[in-house]
Amino acid sequence: MTENSLPGAEPATYEPQLREKETRLSRMFAEFSPPLLEVYSSPASHYRLRAEFRLWHEGERCFYVMFEPGNRSKAFEVDSFPTGSELINQLMKNLLIRIQDQPVLRRRLFQVEFLTTLSGDALITLIYHRKLEQDWEDAARQLQTELGFPVIGRSKKQKIVLERDYVNETLTIDGKPFSYRQIEGSFTQPNGEVNRKMLSWARAAVDGIGGDLVELYCGNGNFSVALAEKFDRVLATEISKTSVNAAQVNIADNGLENLVIARLSAEEFVQALRGEREFTRLKEKNIDLSSYDFRTVLVDPPRAGLDDESVQQVSAYDNIVYISCNPDTLHANLQVLTRTHEITRLALFDQFPYTHHVETGVLLKRRPTA
Repeated sequence: MTENSLPGAEPATYEPQLREKETRLSRMFAEFSPPLLEVYSSPASHYRLRAEFRLWHEGERCFYVMFEPGNRSKAFEVDSFPTGSELINQLMKNLLIRIQDQPVLRRRLFQVEFLTTLSGDALITLIYHRKLEQDWEDAARQLQTELGFPVIGRSKKQKIVLERDYVNETLTIDGKPFSYRQIEGSFTQPNGEVNRKMLSWARAAVDGIGGDLVELYCGNGNFSVALAEKFDRVLATEISKTSVNAAQVNIADNGLENLVIARLSAEEFVQALRGEREFTRLKEKNIDLSSYDFRTVLVDPPRAGLDDESVQQVSAYDNIVYISCNPDTLHANLQVLTRTHEITRLALFDQFPYTHHVETGVLLKRRPTA
């Protein structure tokens, strides 16, 4: 069985499944009287920039497998991955060829992860059920040279980085290049082309608002880097050290002087903004929250959406850009946010074709007071 035989994962079925998502979202949010839904499609194939595969061993032969959706006991061989980037497909084949007669690389290798970019960079992570010794490192360095991209080795309590543990991406958005460092193991947008459309949409949505922007859950600065030139100043918050470090690199590489990243959770930021707590991490960066003119907030929360306290805090801003990976929790949050704000733009970003998952973008503006 090959990946091409997965139900619904055929390019010919792409447009109908996109129309189904469009209909579902339009009906779900109709009660809020939004403007016409904007729909941003994905390439029908080779759109996914990261992938992971289990490695199966049968005697001296090894091969990639994936599991049937919802059934981890049903594995099938994968010799190509049409939804993955062209580079992932190339590296899948090249890697298997090179490790097939290399017992030191193949022994107890149980998972392979690929991270690629639209601009042609890649990173390969090999994950083992054994301790990695010097002989593995020597063989992996040769493999790295042959593949032309960095290799990382992982096992329990081990991470061996031979060259680097990140990829470099360049996204051209509205005719302008933006540089992003994406670190292995941290969250990155899986669909690069749709991500570009999403960033372009967000830039257009906030155009002309002015003032300062605060972004919660900023990750590696995916949105804040692209939006910085649209505002006087941008303060972005993120709790993950790895993501904050990547964001700092992205700020420097893009020459942004009006963007600051603070390592705070959304809850901690609210506490700092209210003056309930002082944070050394803000003092060290000379961040005076009272000096900001926050007119806009951008949130890109996890699937659980915003908690009640965060919803109340977000509603204090005149403009809200809400990026959601779960329309159900977005709908619940909008039940509250639309009491004070109206939806002026609503967009569907098809980040995950051939699945039920939908990425949604909403721009809300404060309703005029009587």
